[in-house]
Amino acid sequence: MAYVFALSLILFLVIRAQALSPTYKACQLQKSDGDSPLAGCPEGTLYVSMTDSAAHYTSIQSAISSLPEAGNATILIGEGEYLETVNVTRSGPLTLLGQLSPETAFDETGNASTRNLVHIWNNKCVTKDASAEETLTAILTVAYAGGPTFFGNTDFKAYSINFQNRAANYSISQALVTYISCANASFYGCTFSSYQDTWYTGWTASTYVVDSIIYGQTDYLFGWGTAWFQSVTLANRGCGGGIVAWKGTSLTDTPGNRYGAYISDSRIIRSPDADVNAVTLQSCWLGRPWNDLATTVYLRTYMDDSIQPAGFRHFDDSRPDIASTTYYAEYESYGMAYVFGSVLV
Repeated sequence: MAYVFALSLILFLVIRAQALSPTYKACQLQKSDGDSPLAGCPEGTLYVSMTDSAAHYTSIQSAISSLPEAGNATILIGEGEYLETVNVTRSGPLTLLGQLSPETAFDETGNASTRNLVHIWNNKCVTKDASAEETLTAILTVAYAGGPTFFGNTDFKAYSINFQNRAANYSISQALVTYISCANASFYGCTFSSYQDTWYTGWTASTYVVDSIIYGQTDYLFGWGTAWFQSVTLANRGCGGGIVAWKGTSLTDTPGNRYGAYISDSRIIRSPDADVNAVTLQSCWLGRPWNDLATTVYLRTYMDDSIQPAGFRHFDDSRPDIASTTYYAEYESYGMAYVFGSVLV
């Protein structure tokens, strides 16, 4: 037992700074007084800051809206708390870079929460009168906005940014952080914080997330596209529904791709900011099927004692069985969940 607890601590230290890009880190590091904040950045990079007079824009959305439809674009975001929502509809590749401190960027015991200086947040959620549509609660939207290709951004990237939905300090209702549909998007060293429906990868979207932290409670990874989560931390603020609630489609509709969620070389833990009264011991399910064609796979992932030993569950009482067309799997995962019993359906 002591070995497992020690292993958990080691994992906390090992899943670290993989997301620092050799291409962009010189741009991201804060500069000394008198030096241009854009030193080391790709030519044409726009600079956003609420406090620096050298900035081109004071809001992230203003900088994005200024861009042409096509062509590569890079935006450096200065340290700060940005109360806004970000909407990306351009088709040309776009990279958002969060500024980093030279003092903490290379700390091998750090993680995205301790490194990142840029916080983008809002507090939208679905209300009882449904006055807010779920998709409109997202802090970041990357989606198709019209045109002949029926596809949005071909290569969206974000580095070292914290995206937070602060609707409440508990599970209040659907409160998205990301809404990515008909687009390709990847994230490096970011955090995504909410309680219900934190992450959404939509129809025909492909998303890749590495060295990042995702906080949630109920179905906080959900979607209908293809999502790969590599070396991430899934932080359970509580337990409800499942960690993953995915929807698949038939191979006739999408030849060669049924869509799915894949979590690899990662860890699942009780969130450090979980309410002290939140019950998580053997209470969180790895996933439940949004429809009967759902696919969810865990690979080499540490699972703490918050995971229900049975692993996966049916969706709800109206669908009491997991259909044979649903694909659930785990491979070489380990941790406290395995002390209590096999995580396998």
